[in-house]
Amino acid sequence: MKTRLTILTAVLMLSTMFGVNAQTKESKYGVDSVKTIYSASLYGEMVKQKNYKEALPNWRYIFNNAPKFQRSTYTNGVKIMRGMYYATKDKKYVDTLMTVYDQRVKYFGTNRKYPAGWILGRKGGDLFAFNKKNMAKVKEAYTIMQKSISMRGVDSEAAVVNKTMEAGKLLVMAGELAPELLINDYLAFMDLLKARMEKFPKKANNVKGAIANVENDFFAAGVADCETLSSIFTPKFEANPEDMVLINKIMKMLNRQECEDGALYAKVAEQKYKLEPSADAAHNLAKMFFKKKQFSKSKGYFEKSIALEGDAEIKADLHYKMAIILLSENKLVASRKHAYAAIKNKANWGQPYIVIGKVYIAGIKTFPGKAHEKQAVYWVAIDKFMKAKSVDPECAVEANKAIQTYSKYFPGKEEGFMQGLKEGDSYKVGSWINETTKVRLNP
Repeated sequence: MKTRLTILTAVLMLSTMFGVNAQTKESKYGVDSVKTIYSASLYGEMVKQKNYKEALPNWRYIFNNAPKFQRSTYTNGVKIMRGMYYATKDKKYVDTLMTVYDQRVKYFGTNRKYPAGWILGRKGGDLFAFNKKNMAKVKEAYTIMQKSISMRGVDSEAAVVNKTMEAGKLLVMAGELAPELLINDYLAFMDLLKARMEKFPKKANNVKGAIANVENDFFAAGVADCETLSSIFTPKFEANPEDMVLINKIMKMLNRQECEDGALYAKVAEQKYKLEPSADAAHNLAKMFFKKKQFSKSKGYFEKSIALEGDAEIKADLHYKMAIILLSENKLVASRKHAYAAIKNKANWGQPYIVIGKVYIAGIKTFPGKAHEKQAVYWVAIDKFMKAKSVDPECAVEANKAIQTYSKYFPGKEEGFMQGLKEGDSYKVGSWINETTKVRLNP
């Protein structure tokens, strides 16, 4: 009671100071300025205490009679409606929550920080969260959130993108949304989230979580396997074989799902190269033939793609794959050259070093010299495996296995003594390898 008297006294003083008089509903203080200020003070205290039931009558007065009074009418309205729903499970509070969002759009939708698009994202998110088993509501929520994303673009909240994908998944699984639309969402959302991470690096962890959820929902929807993608896109491609927008979308999806060995991939990749002989088009064909182990065909397209590609990271991958092909053909010097080119384009990548180590191992049989000189090649190979795991921890397991396997072939101490080799001394491995290493001997 004392609190209410204190609030009323303050309200009356403010009313006198600012000369606030009864106005219309569309004015800032609504139809009764004194009652508006008094009601706001009362319900505000109740919200702070999370006493939403007591807050509701005074909040409702302002919502209905002074809708332009404060933006906090709507932020607090969300808290009250959510709280009342959690307490009662009565869906009427969810309906009112939607009205809160609608009225906020009407009166505060031009706010610079929280514009209409942002509000719609929150509205759709809540509608979805409280109605996941009602497909009509899920569809409505999905439409609202899609509108929000189209309005906000890269400024869309990660949670909204996440919930939109989840809603789309449920709709596809219920037969209420075409699988192709979910595929479109997936491609667009992954690009959007990556762009958001670049624009807002401080929110990277939040965005990474959304990316993981979007991927999980997409795969759970059952439209991501190569067979399904082929059944969806084959007739579309055959009907529009010169539509580059469609071709690029198909290639992007098939590449993401690693469907390079399918018939559709072959048709689309070849058509893309025919219409647009770019680095990307050549890369697609190279990957297709690489996966089919048709290395002679693959090499030609890798070479074309390397010549045309401007992105360093993609170029590194192209050189790396060329190194693998050349190693399989026992073209060791050429393989090493491409592995080093991969490293030049992508520093701190361990896999090319592992390839170089394997190149050296493969060259031991034909390496000129005596037995201990051939064994010395194992030292430079181990150097590369050690380098791989030092620059790239993801390579550690593979590198350690190789180190354990090939360290067994080091010369023994007795052999080292006979050849004048001392543990830890510098040693030059000549011929085409031409590298300096350290002597390592087995007991």
